[in-house]
Amino acid sequence: MLESSISKSEKAPWTRARRGLCLLILVLMTGTLITVYIWSSEVSWPLNIWTKWSDQSYSNKTPSVDSIPAAEPSPFFVTYPHQYTFILDEPHRCLQESPFLVLMIPVAPHNREARDTIRNTWGKETKVLGRVINHYFLLGLNDGTETVKDQVLQESQKHHDILQSDFLDSYKNLTIKTMVMFEWLSSHCPNTSYAMKVDSDMFLNVHNLVGMLLEAPRQLYLTGQVARGAAVLRDHTSKWFLPVSAYPDPSYPPYALGLGYVFSLDLPKKILEASAHVKAVYIEDVYVGLCMRHLGIPLTDPPRGDLFQTFKPHATSDCHWTSVITTILYNSNQLSGAWGDYQTQVQSGCNCYISPCAV
Repeated sequence: MLESSISKSEKAPWTRARRGLCLLILVLMTGTLITVYIWSSEVSWPLNIWTKWSDQSYSNKTPSVDSIPAAEPSPFFVTYPHQYTFILDEPHRCLQESPFLVLMIPVAPHNREARDTIRNTWGKETKVLGRVINHYFLLGLNDGTETVKDQVLQESQKHHDILQSDFLDSYKNLTIKTMVMFEWLSSHCPNTSYAMKVDSDMFLNVHNLVGMLLEAPRQLYLTGQVARGAAVLRDHTSKWFLPVSAYPDPSYPPYALGLGYVFSLDLPKKILEASAHVKAVYIEDVYVGLCMRHLGIPLTDPPRGDLFQTFKPHATSDCHWTSVITTILYNSNQLSGAWGDYQTQVQSGCNCYISPCAV
């Protein structure tokens, strides 16, 4: 009995120690679980988003801007899709004239000089190689100046080539302007084969353009100066800056530079459908490229690499202006001069399209 009592008294401290150790382990495990829970709740959102982007990065759909739950408003996205309305329109002209090619020229409302210069140069080309050509100037709203508003209205009544929608006309809204262009073409030009979006500071050789299109596919066709593997600019000072939060991939899919690209008229409707699934970044030509990737439609390189030129060479050949389709200029005065040189070269026998011109 005494022996049994001593045995129990000797075991009691060990039993209490063992229970204390178990309690300590339980407390430590509980603390660890609480810490992991708190940490994971703080970081799981960006990790989940990045996983979602990376899972989509090799699909035909846009991997990054499709699914960004970014807070609105954001300086890197624009309000599209959205219901925009034309306040100045030419609702029947394209249907009535059934042009082979429509030239769509985005321009600011106040820039009357650029519109008049185009009307007096390549905008005069209304029939080329037996094909009817139309041109339209695409405008948004100005800053509210009544004088500019009245001038644009008078200009529209005189020339019947103004399309003005009710979005604010600004550089950051070029994607909206481009998508509104696709809307108008899709609903107003059922008998047209091709359209071109071309900036107002461009020289355009309409003859070479039509010559190229006569040999081009009639469907699923978009060409121009095609950028492939272009790096996303992460420099905050860049005009085309996009942060990783807006577009995580290091490079863009192929896209045609917005200076001037050509497309078959089956594409506007398809691009508009894609826009419901691709978040609209403010860089308009990149956005069109993102929509094309979502559709799984490849861009087409032009038949000759120098047909769409992104700058005017310092030294041009005697036949430069007849050998290209587009060349970027700096102002309307340069366009008038280039147009004069072009006409001189045509009269001199410089009629070239695919083959290089002889100097």
